[in-house]
Amino acid sequence: MTGEWVLLSYRLPREPSAPRVALWRRLKRQGVAQVSDGLVALPADARTREQLEWAAEEVVERGGSSSVWLARPSTAAHERDLAATMAADRAAEWTELAESARAALDASPGEQRSTLARLRRASRQVARRDFFPPPQRDVARAALRDLEDLVAAHADAPSGRTR
Repeated sequence: MTGEWVLLSYRLPREPSAPRVALWRRLKRQGVAQVSDGLVALPADARTREQLEWAAEEVVERGGSSSVWLARPSTAAHERDLAATMAADRAAEWTELAESARAALDASPGEQRSTLARLRRASRQVARRDFFPPPQRDVARAALRDLEDLVAAHADAPSGRTR
């Protein structure tokens, strides 16, 4: 049995391009799966439905047309394909986050603190759109914990030296 998905069907004028670019950036931040041109999907829940309804309103305000739909894929295979696409997108983001955390281990304590703050924010943003968590999520979280431990060790060390 397949689950319910919320879909946004939209069309915006080609010119000016700024509204289309802004909409696409917003949709990417939400973690949508692009089904086809002008059609995106998210697993249905109250939050995702509200996000796509807001996006639909934005499309209309910018001179376009849009509609929000609730639907079920006709086969489990279609749903698996959507989920796999979304998981692959998040896997790339988690991998990038893990690489940044590992690279920061060799930075100065001040750079480590600022990188840690930035990566924590990035981790929360990725987690909000991570509907089908890939294994890379756990790797990234472990790398972030390693950086957190190092920053804490610097903070606990007397005279600013590490133990």
